[in-house]
Amino acid sequence: MKRHFLAILLTLFWASELQAQTPNEFFSRGLQKSKTNDYKGALADFSQVISMTPENPQAYYNRGLCKALLDDHPGAIQDYDRAISLKANYYDALLARGDSRYKQNDYQAALTDLNKAVEMDATDSRAYLNRGMIRSKLEYYQAAIQDFTNVIELQPENIQAYYARGLCKNRLGEYQAALKDLTHVSQLNSRLPQVYLARAFTYTKLSNPKAAVADYNTAITLDPENVDSYCQRGFGKYQVYDYKGALADFEKALSMDPENAMAFYGRGLAKTRTGASKEAIEDLTRAIEVDNVLEAKPVYGGAISKNVLDNLRNAIVDNSRMQEFSNERAEAYEVRGMSKYKMGDARAAILDLSKAIELNPTYPEAYFHRALARSALNEQAGAIQDCSNAIRFNAAYAEAYYLRGLIRHSQGDESKGCMDLSRASELGYKAAAPARKQYCK
Repeated sequence: MKRHFLAILLTLFWASELQAQTPNEFFSRGLQKSKTNDYKGALADFSQVISMTPENPQAYYNRGLCKALLDDHPGAIQDYDRAISLKANYYDALLARGDSRYKQNDYQAALTDLNKAVEMDATDSRAYLNRGMIRSKLEYYQAAIQDFTNVIELQPENIQAYYARGLCKNRLGEYQAALKDLTHVSQLNSRLPQVYLARAFTYTKLSNPKAAVADYNTAITLDPENVDSYCQRGFGKYQVYDYKGALADFEKALSMDPENAMAFYGRGLAKTRTGASKEAIEDLTRAIEVDNVLEAKPVYGGAISKNVLDNLRNAIVDNSRMQEFSNERAEAYEVRGMSKYKMGDARAAILDLSKAIELNPTYPEAYFHRALARSALNEQAGAIQDCSNAIRFNAAYAEAYYLRGLIRHSQGDESKGCMDLSRASELGYKAAAPARKQYCK
């Protein structure tokens, strides 16, 4: 949420005239300072109120808002906790705590707060909007869409809800519905470049590159410093056979960001169409080399060391069901690959599992089992990618969430790692809950 959104939550406190230096006077002065964006001064006044009346929930709540506006969300959460402990069902504090937890990437805890807020007041669009944002972060797109729909029913012209709902529909592949939402946003406000970027993506998925290019043109006019806009417009021009125009866009992107792998790829792609094959190979080679995380050496940090990761990964219980034998025989390669992995030959296992994926590119078990083998060989970035593909083709693949969570946590991305462990636990993988309890603070 934007800062002005939190600012309007500050509680009004009507009090009779009292002598100077009373708690009420400090409280009123804190409110006045917050209205002029003097959050440090307001925080000091609310702290003074707390020192004089330590059981004052409004003082904790308003001090928490000041801390949040100063980007001290851990401190804000502590104050909201105290306010809620002093005043049961303190709605505004609950809503604000959910916002700070969201900004701390503690999405499950934020979701708990927003669920309770919706139960307390089913007519407040803020609660639905915030919960929708959290659910979209957790990739609960259908549930998020319902929340944004509830916002729109309460506030028919809420731009943020239409935009967020459109993004979720894009994620679900509901491109015509997404197009309708994003077009409505552009009609409500024609000056938002991110809306045109999102709609351009939708047009691309709907095989309408000409319309996509038009939206990228508008986005660039509104925000000419966005490198990605030039790259994406370049791909759009490539699709309508405007190779010179595409080259110009990729050149512009590289002039702004000389190490942009996507721009190297696009320029190389366009050069293959203009007869510059040697230069195209050079660009495509750079696209492969620049910041290639799959080739980066893993770096372990935090509580999950390499040894811990190895032990937890090796203890994973594989609940894969028997697959029917197809004409492509991908299943035979997959099972043989897992047999080789269990015998300790991870490299040979990867060859078989890769063949299974080649024969059946939507085979979630093959991706997951290759992730196990890659992780065992310390190819953690590739293992994460394989887990993501397994989840892509089976959204309820608990073991894939669990393994991805362990690896992400071990590589220093504790927030996403803990999100994955939570999701694995929700899906019923028993080892996930104790792992989250131990490694996610």
